[in-house]
Amino acid sequence: MCATQAARGNSVGAGQDAVIEDSGIQIGNRTMPSRYFLAPLAGYTHLAFRQVVRELGGLGLATTDLVLANQLKHKSRKSMELIKTNDVDRPLSVQIYGGVISELVRAAKWLEDHGYEGIDLNMGCPMAKITGNGGGARLMCDVDNACKTVESVLAAVKVPVTVKMRLGWDREHITAPALARAFEELGVAAITIHGRTRQQGFHGNVHLDRIRDTAEAVQRVPVVGNGDVRTVDDAINMRRVTGCDAVAIGRGALMDPWIFARIRRVGTGDSRAWEPSAESQIRFLTRHFLLMLDQHGEHMSCLMFRKFAAWYGARLGIPEDLEDCLRRFESVQEFEAIVVQLRERHGTRRNPRPTAEVKVPNGPVERW
Repeated sequence: MCATQAARGNSVGAGQDAVIEDSGIQIGNRTMPSRYFLAPLAGYTHLAFRQVVRELGGLGLATTDLVLANQLKHKSRKSMELIKTNDVDRPLSVQIYGGVISELVRAAKWLEDHGYEGIDLNMGCPMAKITGNGGGARLMCDVDNACKTVESVLAAVKVPVTVKMRLGWDREHITAPALARAFEELGVAAITIHGRTRQQGFHGNVHLDRIRDTAEAVQRVPVVGNGDVRTVDDAINMRRVTGCDAVAIGRGALMDPWIFARIRRVGTGDSRAWEPSAESQIRFLTRHFLLMLDQHGEHMSCLMFRKFAAWYGARLGIPEDLEDCLRRFESVQEFEAIVVQLRERHGTRRNPRPTAEVKVPNGPVERW
């Protein structure tokens, strides 16, 4: 039994200390300072959010929003915004998607040539606009083509290449374990597995037993568990039940940007209840907005920041009426006025739950 498999076996049924231990992890030729990663979220994990969460501490690898491979060739404005980074935004991987192998290869080579240190191939997105072009979760329906895609990208670059996928297209077609074995043989640096099928979309619960099946299917390559991790206990449980080597957190980081810092505190043996001060919460809110201004300018920053309001409101103690204002504001001056009121009324919120989730399309998932 290899060391990775032994560690996974020992974690099952182990105590909290065994699975919360966070000594970092090797992904290809890169060492991640933590085993807890920021998962890519379309429309959210831009540079400003990645940077402001990193500043809170405890975050290992972060991955960009999804980038259409063909857009990198043309240096489209959207793709350049999605891959924008800086010296403190490390370690970072860029997630690319697409249904044409040659475009994925070209995008990977472009990223390597421009100094990016990690490439993540998306085989998990359930949205029709992505799967309809043969990308995202659609790749999981054709094992041979998925392997050819991975093999072609691996042959084109020297930087670590990872894959993010779902369990399969639907519950009758769970292909993740077989794909994980094949990808390991091809030489991927890590595999992230989201514990839902494409058919589930973002509904229902993740299947931790299926993530475990995928982790057990490989010998050496690190497996990263993903899905429904919203608290420190969820992160511990993900590793304990599945035996995965690391955890990628998406919506949980929107609901609680301090989740990585909390995990690190527990990992150091500090299990006491802890909350950031009111001033720290307000400073986080303003810091995120100012970082967005630096990249996107006033108009776009106001539009883009609005969708964070319903995620941040509960955790940052923002009263419901001010949260509503944050979903509508149109200028820096309006934002500053909201912050002034927040300093006066922080903590008077009545509803302790977030008022929004990541939006998914209306109607049956089959129509996405």
